[in-house]
Amino acid sequence: MLDTVNSSHPPRLTLSGLLDGFTTEVTTRDDASIRDIAKTLEPGSHVFIASLPKDKAERQVEAAVRLADAGMVPVPHIVARNLTDRAALDSLLGDLVRRAGVTQALVLAGDRDDPAGEYSAALDLLQSGCFQEHGLRSIRLSAYPEGHPRISDEALTKARADKLAAAEAAGLEVELVSQFCFEAQPVLDYAEALRAAGVTAPFRVGVAGPADRKTLLKYAMICGVGPSLRALKERQDLARNVMSGETPQGLLQDLADGLNDRPGLGISGIHFFTFSSLRQTADWVAGARI
Repeated sequence: MLDTVNSSHPPRLTLSGLLDGFTTEVTTRDDASIRDIAKTLEPGSHVFIASLPKDKAERQVEAAVRLADAGMVPVPHIVARNLTDRAALDSLLGDLVRRAGVTQALVLAGDRDDPAGEYSAALDLLQSGCFQEHGLRSIRLSAYPEGHPRISDEALTKARADKLAAAEAAGLEVELVSQFCFEAQPVLDYAEALRAAGVTAPFRVGVAGPADRKTLLKYAMICGVGPSLRALKERQDLARNVMSGETPQGLLQDLADGLNDRPGLGISGIHFFTFSSLRQTADWVAGARI
């Protein structure tokens, strides 16, 4: 958690403090980032491994091995709709644990329309018992401060409750990790709504790392980023600062200020979506923390 002092007047959260313990991600095909990762991130950094629909399981395992060998903590995406059956899930988790020392994972349903096999939701994986059997005790689950383009808010809320209940029953520690937004307000409101609903799991905020405008717009449309993207288009001053890809500093400063004004939201850190530009993100973070 970001609060470090238990007193009536804790120190104000700074941008540098907000970036403590940040996490990032790579794809299995981002060979350049994986190859140079020991030169890019501090040892012990948590690096998520995205699982693309056409990825073979072996590619994900190999990426996890390379990250572990470089001193990182690999956090693979385990995607329900990419798996054919329980045997495939068991094999994947077994290889990740045995060969890469994986201890945690991000559990997702996946965006493909047609599941590859018997699993269609993250809940199916959580109820399989496979994570516990392979010794995993910590998982991440997705969160959507601005909703999902194809799932109603009501369905998202129910799915979240079901997944949290299943994880608790399985003895799994949970951290929620959000889709990226371009404004702080939806994130702060979402965190407040979580706590009002009795959700106590830590909440890590997804942020788009530095990228050019075309890349940011492309992924924002794919991922369903909505209200904050429209606000940026309407407010050209912010669009130039954030959407140009120079830095996400404005968003993060707004988030730090908001957390100082609204303490107790349980924000556990920042997760950067790097769009295959891990070094660019890491270099920016290093500069922002000076």
